[in-house]
Amino acid sequence: MGPNVRPVDWLMIFLLGMTWGGTFLVQSLALRGISPFWLASARIGFAALFLAGIWSLRGFRLFEVRPSLRDILKLLLVGICSTALPFMLLSWGQQYVASGFAGVSMAAVGLLVLPLAHFLVPHERLNLRKFLGFLIGFFGVVVLIGFQAFESSGNPLETAGRIACLTASAGYAISSVTMRNLPKVDPIGLAAMTMLIGTCVVVPTAFVVEGPVPKTDATTLGLLLLLALVPTAGANLLRVLVIRSAGPGFMSLTAYQVPVWAVIFGSVFLNEPLPASLVIALALILSGVAISQWGTLRRMFSPTSRRS
Repeated sequence: MGPNVRPVDWLMIFLLGMTWGGTFLVQSLALRGISPFWLASARIGFAALFLAGIWSLRGFRLFEVRPSLRDILKLLLVGICSTALPFMLLSWGQQYVASGFAGVSMAAVGLLVLPLAHFLVPHERLNLRKFLGFLIGFFGVVVLIGFQAFESSGNPLETAGRIACLTASAGYAISSVTMRNLPKVDPIGLAAMTMLIGTCVVVPTAFVVEGPVPKTDATTLGLLLLLALVPTAGANLLRVLVIRSAGPGFMSLTAYQVPVWAVIFGSVFLNEPLPASLVIALALILSGVAISQWGTLRRMFSPTSRRS
């Protein structure tokens, strides 16, 4: 029996996909007024302050029982791999790879989660149906973005940039599985702690790599606050709730939505043309989700489930 996936979990991953899909648009605007590592620092830092303020109202509760050293190390790993590591690696790697490669590498999170969850998370066993579903969904993302995502950019640092993007994906996968294995914990406290840990890593790194904090105009500051509050603080809290409730495998379905929403928002707000492959890609992605989550969907819509 897999994790108990509720209708609200489906709603949360839908909201996460839509939120993170719109992040690329806002982030591209913010990068006009600030450097990549300081953008990451502002996102994580402001989000950490916001979540810590809410957490303080709950008395800074975190673990429900006294944590072991292993639990604390797991928490540190989650904080680094879910915020600091991917934010910095993606900001750096996207400078040297084809524009679509980062989107494809993020979609690979689901495929990376599968073997990790199989060995490390109870009731998340890998089977052929799950693997085929995730593979079909991944292929749908590739169709949407286009196979030119794998073409060489000609940059001498392209290989390093690709490794950075894939390592960021691995970080998200590792943090999702590790987060699921934490003992009982306050979700707001966990979301705040991951951001605080990330801040402690990213801000010093930004100082070393890019120098002192740059001056920003009011528009850039507003965009940074938007990025911090919605796709960072708010979305991170939703991510914690989904992983703790439905598991890392279910959470990774978000990765297939993000490129779709990015294309839709680009069309609506930037007048970018919708690719002809959108319908085919959507059909593949939805088919992959249905196949990989068939047991969950069947339980959720069964007469027994509706009566309960």
